[in-house]
Amino acid sequence: MSIRIGTFNAENLFQRPVAFGIDDEEQRNKVLKDFKRLVEILDKDAYTADDKAEIIEILLAHSIDVRPELSTKTILVNEPKGRARLLTGEGSGVQVRDEATGRDAWVGWAELVRRDLSLDAIGNTARVIAEVNADILLTVEVEDRLTLDRFNRQVLAGRLDGERYPFNLLIDGNDERGIDVGLFSRRPITSVRSHIFDKKNPRDRFGIFSRDCPEFEIDIDGRPLWLLGNHFKSKRGGGGADKRKLQGERCAQIYRDALERSDHVVVAGDLNDTPASPPLGFLLNAGLQDAMSHGSYEGPKGTHGKCKAADKIDYLMFSPELFGKVSEVKLETRGIFEFGDPFDSVHGPHDQASDHAALFADLDL
Repeated sequence: MSIRIGTFNAENLFQRPVAFGIDDEEQRNKVLKDFKRLVEILDKDAYTADDKAEIIEILLAHSIDVRPELSTKTILVNEPKGRARLLTGEGSGVQVRDEATGRDAWVGWAELVRRDLSLDAIGNTARVIAEVNADILLTVEVEDRLTLDRFNRQVLAGRLDGERYPFNLLIDGNDERGIDVGLFSRRPITSVRSHIFDKKNPRDRFGIFSRDCPEFEIDIDGRPLWLLGNHFKSKRGGGGADKRKLQGERCAQIYRDALERSDHVVVAGDLNDTPASPPLGFLLNAGLQDAMSHGSYEGPKGTHGKCKAADKIDYLMFSPELFGKVSEVKLETRGIFEFGDPFDSVHGPHDQASDHAALFADLDL
């Protein structure tokens, strides 16, 4: 019996934060850094005068609601109607209300402004998934489970006339930007374990995982296969190395625990680092084996952008028992414009499926 398992960072299915599409890397990183800082300030128990001034400074630079003629139009403060609000005034005269003295004094949150992806980009994402045709496909950077289901029914099986996946699952994680980790499967998903609440210290505000490390239990003809899906912290925005190291260490422990339930365990996803990095060291030292190290693999060394060795950030990693059953490993790069030789329907970065390749392996179980 042959089973194909894959992973693909789709970079969202229908909508994506505007900031992620900014071509200028310096400007893109500036928006993401400012957004992170804004969230940190808004979460404070008490706001100082300097905090309030910095809130306004960030909003004047980036908020579509505050100064659309000059801002990057990438950040939005969402405030439910009523008196418990953060801001008063309009345009360049906006201010933090005197009554908004801290996190408990108002209701609302900051978010990145999203826009619809083009129909061509949506179609190319579906084309990659259809070409890979995995029995089990981890989907990285997906908005939510209903989006996963709609894409499955309306695009994969609708516009593309492909084969619909009978099972799909996603648990919203810790990221506010709509980039969660989900799963398409042709085999029954019998259980899921979430790790959104895993913390290094119980008093920590945020969890270890930037999104989640869901453990999907999949029934393969009566035998469980556990897939641990992940999307480690990006290198953008600062502080990523320590966070990824913590995530790699915790994921390795979750893998060891899963081995006690089954010798069929997979760790997959966008781990945002290279094989020689400390986060990957934890996983490799735990006994996991990288699919791209298999003798059958003859593709490029990387998985992102131009797919050079330094661009290897997407992984399929198998327990020793499963790695011994791998027959072939491949990389689907035709959804990427930058790599070269894309699909004939990919004409540029704005209609490509993603700047990540889809990695997949066939196993004889």
